[in-house]
Parts: sequence; C-alpha cells; structure tokens
Amino acid sequence: MKKKLVVLSGAGMSAESGISTFRDSNGLWNNYRVEDVATPEGFAANPELVLEFYNRRRRQLLDAAPNAGHYGLAELEQSFEVRIVTQNVDNLHERAGSSQVIHLHGELMKSCSVNDVNTPYDIPPENPDLRLGDKDPFGNQLRPFIVWFGEAVPMIEPAIEWVVSADIFVVIGTSLNVYPAAGLLNYVRQGIPIYLIDPSEVRTGRTDIHVIRAGASEGVGLLKKQWLAPKGMENE
Repeated sequence: MKKKLVVLSGAGMSAESGISTFRDSNGLWNNYRVEDVATPEGFAANPELVLEFYNRRRRQLLDAAPNAGHYGLAELEQSFEVRIVTQNVDNLHERAGSSQVIHLHGELMKSCSVNDVNTPYDIPPENPDLRLGDKDPFGNQLRPFIVWFGEAVPMIEPAIEWVVSADIFVVIGTSLNVYPAAGLLNYVRQGIPIYLIDPSEVRTGRTDIHVIRAGASEGVGLLKKQWLAPKGMENE
C-alpha cells in the first residue's frame, strides 16, 4: 500500500509559473485594496470592478503553465498516494496531472451565483470573462467561485481529514499566516515527517520540521531525488 503524502501549497507554488501573488509589489493586486476586490461587500459596491479584476487574473492563468514543482508532485503519484490541499485558486496542479486536489479558497476557472456560492459552474477557457448579466440556470447573477475574506471555507473539513491521515506532510510556498489553512499543520499526527519548502524563512514555532530553503521546483526536485533513489543508493 502506498504511503499517503499530503501537500499544503500556497502562492509560492505557482510563483515560478508567473502567477502574481497577493504580496507582489508589481503584481495584479498592487493597484487594488483587498476590501474592494476580495470581499462580498466589495462585490456589492462595485461588481463591475470585481468581475474585471478576476477576468484579468483568469486571462493571466490561461497564459501560464505548470512548473517543474507541479509536475514533480504529479510524478510522485507513481510511488505515493498524493493528496494536495492548495490555497491557490489556479488549476496548475490539475493541469500538471495531480489527481487529488482540494482548493480551500475556490477555483478561478469556475463561477457560482450570488445566491448559491456552493454550486460551481465551469468557465470555458475560450470565453473566460464574467460580465454583469451573466446568470445561472435560475436567473441569478454569476460571480467568481472564490472564497472571499469574511466567507466560510467549506473545504477545510475534508482537508483536515486528509491531513490527519497523512504519512508524510509537505508545506510548499506558503507563509502559514492565513487561517484556517495555516492551522492544518496542527492536525498532523505526532511523529509524522513534516517538510517545509520555501526560499524565505517561515516561522512555525516548531523544531520538528525539515526545512528546505528553496523554490517549489527545486524543493520538490530534492524530495523526489531523496524519496525515489534506488534502494541501497540513498547514501551515495
């Protein structure tokens, strides 16, 4: 039976693919306040602004491609049961071939209605923009299928179940400052190996974590080299 490898990925996972993060000084977020584009109140006040903001993010995603880190995690499915819990709203894990992915904060290539945020509708890549007047089958205005600040995170419970069952837990490219995602670290069973991949220092307050100071692609590559080495050659 394959060991269960559970991965928590954040914005740093997709940074090498050119996806802007919230903290980028020159990223998509730079000219917007979070309150204006990532809250229900912001959407109610100026839906056109919010829709266009996510239209731009969607177009950026369509121009991006998975990086070696995404592909490396998909390749690990040959040897592990890999389950990915991501804070990212992009679909790069899936496009790289990962088969089990939970999106905590929603999915950029999906929409939902203002009256039912839990029923997603696929957004076709050939027509990626949402506009005022776009309706669900019941006549309700569509909005991005994104968990905005102040909204519930419905996928946190399934994510906790995955983490509790992990035989190995890996954190990639997240500052562990955003909750409830950051709290998943507390559900890892005692004695389970934990790896943290990030080029910057991430404060966890724990001493039982194997830290790899590298970007996602390099870090995943190092784990693959370590875990997939032929038996008898691990120390060579």
